[in-house]
Amino acid sequence: MAAAGDDRIAPRGERIALVLGAGGARGLAQIGVIEVLEERGFRIEAVCGSSSGALVGGIFAAGRLREFDRRLRAMSRRDFLRLLDPGWRRSGVLGGARLVAAMREVVGDPLIEALPVAFTAVAVDLERQREVWIREGRLWDALRASFAIPGLFTPHRVNGRALVDGGLLAPLPIAATRLSDAHRLVAVDMHGWPRRPPGEPARSQPEDGGPTITSRLGQWLERAAGGDEGDAMRMGLPEIMSRSLDTMQAQISRVQLALDPPELLIRIPRDVCSFYEFWRAAELIDVGRAVAIRALDAAGY
Repeated sequence: MAAAGDDRIAPRGERIALVLGAGGARGLAQIGVIEVLEERGFRIEAVCGSSSGALVGGIFAAGRLREFDRRLRAMSRRDFLRLLDPGWRRSGVLGGARLVAAMREVVGDPLIEALPVAFTAVAVDLERQREVWIREGRLWDALRASFAIPGLFTPHRVNGRALVDGGLLAPLPIAATRLSDAHRLVAVDMHGWPRRPPGEPARSQPEDGGPTITSRLGQWLERAAGGDEGDAMRMGLPEIMSRSLDTMQAQISRVQLALDPPELLIRIPRDVCSFYEFWRAAELIDVGRAVAIRALDAAGY
């Protein structure tokens, strides 16, 4: 974690705004980061996120992060794949209805303006080609729009606008968070220095010994793991798509951090998992906790 200038955050009780970055499955590590920040006494009064960062941030703002953590840790790869509803439409492979329905069981269907913590989801308006900051309306409309990865999830229409993943233009939406009343800003970047992924690869055989993937979509995702990670010419289409998006987001994040550095920055290693390995939630949350603990300890918080 890095500090901007000499501004330091008080060890306990300081009001902060939190920026949660885009990064596919790595975004789940931010659950662990939030847990540690709260354990250290930070008061998160506003949160803003893009893509998976919006998903985590919205559920936190609704006060349901602990339950979300518990459910994610109990999910297997097969459980996760069952939440994907293949649409095979011209505008995207997935509809997202099953995933939203499952998450709604945890959070309900609140209005953003009624949440106990101020929340902003960042999406991109395809027609106007600009960021959209969603601060009111149905929470799940905002989240569904913010994680609508082009080509994978269909765009989501909100107030007449076709919206897609906020990570396209704002993978680390610092500017959208600066408008909060909190005194300090903490950002979680998904493109930290690489390290070896934790635990066994998610490509191992399923626990029950049965077929790993049963659907066409699952087979498509499974093939993404088949190529040599060091040889781009042998990667599957999903891996090429995810790495291309990840590369773009990493570069934009660097620019955003250079132009408007937060008071504190926590970085999740960019190679902690593949972009789509959401079924590794338990270890990703633990990685987020470990990274946050080390960063806060090193900074003296």
